[in-house]
Amino acid sequence: MPIYKILKVNAATKVYIWKVEESEEALSKGIELTDHCQNRMDGMKSEMHRRAFLSIRHLMAEAGYVDANLFYDEFGKPHLKDGNKISITHSHNFTAIIISSAHDVGIDIEMQREKILRIAHKFTPIEEYKTIANTDALIRKLTIVWGCKESLYKIYAEPGLSFIHHIDVKDFIFDSSATTAEILYQGTTSNYDIRFLEFEGFTLVYALRR
Repeated sequence: MPIYKILKVNAATKVYIWKVEESEEALSKGIELTDHCQNRMDGMKSEMHRRAFLSIRHLMAEAGYVDANLFYDEFGKPHLKDGNKISITHSHNFTAIIISSAHDVGIDIEMQREKILRIAHKFTPIEEYKTIANTDALIRKLTIVWGCKESLYKIYAEPGLSFIHHIDVKDFIFDSSATTAEILYQGTTSNYDIRFLEFEGFTLVYALRR
């Protein structure tokens, strides 16, 4: 079982990361899906997506849950029936979940790619990064910012929330592996603590609501 890493964020919160290396057949063993999730998986044309989907159920099992413990609301946000908070992410051959009994949580994993340079203006004021001369460093930084905003969007889950207009990620240095963020939407302000890590060309970001 290639559990890549388990991170204890605090006494109430853990992150579980999986590196998807097994076949779909191997990942299916020991996993019982609800009818809803089986139908979701049957509709996936990509074998990689199906393998990622199954690996997430193995991560849930590591945390003590089965597929039947999970349900989705009308916005597609996942919830656990025991009231604990969960967020789920996948990118290529990595998947991850975060579970907390005390915080609203969000998680995102992204492959570091040059494409982020072309879309940065859509989710962050790009002029803030003009002092970063090294392209690789800029890609890394923008990927972290994107991951922050994805994680926060997963927590907030409100239609109309804009990455560029409503979510403010405070500046950070790579070595800190942390930052904070604020969402100001429809007259309400909420604050978040964020952590990030980089591995094998990927960036993982997770957020906790204060």
